[in-house]
Amino acid sequence: MLRALFLGLTVLALPCTAASAEDYIETEGQLSDEDFYRLVACAAPPGTACRKAMVRWPVERPLRVQLTQVDPAFLGGKQNRARAALVRAIKFINRADTAITLRQVDPDAEADIRIYLIDTDGDAPIKGTGIEGIDGATVTGARVIVWSRSGSGEIQRAKIIFGTRLHIRHYESAMIEELTQALGLLTDIRNPDYLGQSIFSQDDNESKDLGPQDLMALRRHYPPQE
Repeated sequence: MLRALFLGLTVLALPCTAASAEDYIETEGQLSDEDFYRLVACAAPPGTACRKAMVRWPVERPLRVQLTQVDPAFLGGKQNRARAALVRAIKFINRADTAITLRQVDPDAEADIRIYLIDTDGDAPIKGTGIEGIDGATVTGARVIVWSRSGSGEIQRAKIIFGTRLHIRHYESAMIEELTQALGLLTDIRNPDYLGQSIFSQDDNESKDLGPQDLMALRRHYPPQE
């Protein structure tokens, strides 16, 4: 059985629960590494139990990342910026010294993580695409959907959606955030101490690289293999 973890929606045709990368936990002060990791990995407020299941990709091979669809509203500068942001985000994640590796593949190849640039401003749910998990979604900025197996927590596939309302200067920040969250770190943090310090900061659209505790969390989720 697959479970979908994503932005406050329910995936049709599959028994699932929903969790959101727009979900956030509000805290104060700098968190310990343990508290930060558990917050982003399983939505645990400091010192309390997990609110979401831990989910991870298998690490036997590189994960294939694909820019699957680019609607005409993104042609030109937006498309070019998004493509560059994707290359950059993959580079930054791959240099993090973890057991997980990302590899971009062509649009006609098999992919594990698919990215869609959809002509939607978020004023109404998306419809008519025929794409699982996208029709019925409301996307103002960017959104990630992750499907995992119940019980094992093994991620099976993920989709990232960009809408037209996201400002072009935020593409780099959104791309690395959504890609990292597609790896199973699905919860944001609202805390002024993390502004400009973490891609998981709920109120920050400027962080374009993994911060120190972001790197720690990713390495802990996918420990480097000997």
